[in-house]
Amino acid sequence: MLQISPAPFRSILIIQTKFIGDIVLASTLARNLRLEFPGARIVFLCEAHLESFVIAHGIASEVVPFRRARARGTPLERGKELYATVKALRGFCFDLTIDLTDSKTSRLISGLVNAKTRVGYNPPERPLKLLERQPANVFAKPFGFGGQHFVYRYLSPLEALGIDLRVTVPSLQPPPFEAAKALALLGTHHIRPNAFVAVHAGASFKGRQWQPERFAEAIDQIAAETGLGIVLVGGPGEGETAARIVAETATPVVDLVGALSLETLLAVLEQARLFVGNESGPMHMAAAAGTPVVGLFGLTHPSRWGPVGVPSIALRPSMPCDCVAKDLCRRTDPSKACCVWRLEVKPVVEAAREILARTELKNERAV
Repeated sequence: MLQISPAPFRSILIIQTKFIGDIVLASTLARNLRLEFPGARIVFLCEAHLESFVIAHGIASEVVPFRRARARGTPLERGKELYATVKALRGFCFDLTIDLTDSKTSRLISGLVNAKTRVGYNPPERPLKLLERQPANVFAKPFGFGGQHFVYRYLSPLEALGIDLRVTVPSLQPPPFEAAKALALLGTHHIRPNAFVAVHAGASFKGRQWQPERFAEAIDQIAAETGLGIVLVGGPGEGETAARIVAETATPVVDLVGALSLETLLAVLEQARLFVGNESGPMHMAAAAGTPVVGLFGLTHPSRWGPVGVPSIALRPSMPCDCVAKDLCRRTDPSKACCVWRLEVKPVVEAAREILARTELKNERAV
């Protein structure tokens, strides 16, 4: 194994080409590196549509965008995307690369960038394929510092590099202009800051979405008990789910689904009294913004992917799951299992009630 030089790293590449929730959790790694090497140039390789979010919230000083859809396209498209990416990265002359993505493509990119110090996982998440080379010369544990949550997977490279752990949870604050935009937007809908529940009913796979009619029933009960407003948030592909919820609630609901950039979404979530939603990127964004969370989980275990750093309750049906969607589920794949459908409305409402009561005193002091 490479003997790590005590000299500080000056140019660091973090390869994280996964989803917004992964970016949020990986921000803790970037913060620790910035504290250890305050003069370093920290660059993220991430999905192109996440570039502005990473820069706006100071996660990295620069971003090299990666288009994963092209990297999964035809051989010609894959070759062009890989060539353009590596060419851009080599211009930085990195002396440290950290591969958080841990995929065949990310390992190839790490090797071609060829920094002096290259951190990867041992063992990798997926075994190396025939003729595939592991470019890392510093190996991180699958989960570092004795942790089990995925945030400790993204912190594990620090342990491998011998760097002290100072920050363990994500913390993101919106830029002032985004905070002002969020307040103005809420004001147009007569929603006061800290007086509404942000609800995210979407997810990347239908089976990870709690049923819209159950969201509607929970919303009506929470709103009736608390008097809090309800704001639906989500991405542009989640409009149909939002429309079903709006149609089935007796409570007036502000529907902002598909209307917000990720930067403005974080600012809106920061103003919420509570977040209720499926296991998703917005759930991690809400927690990073300091908002209490009720998270709804299926096959994924909250000990690995639950909200961190804020008062929260992660709800999950009892396991093993009595399958409710045999024609749709892939039981061994948490991202394609429908177990969350087994959650009833009552425990969700009770969890919201408990979190609101638990944070009431702190909330009163803040007002």
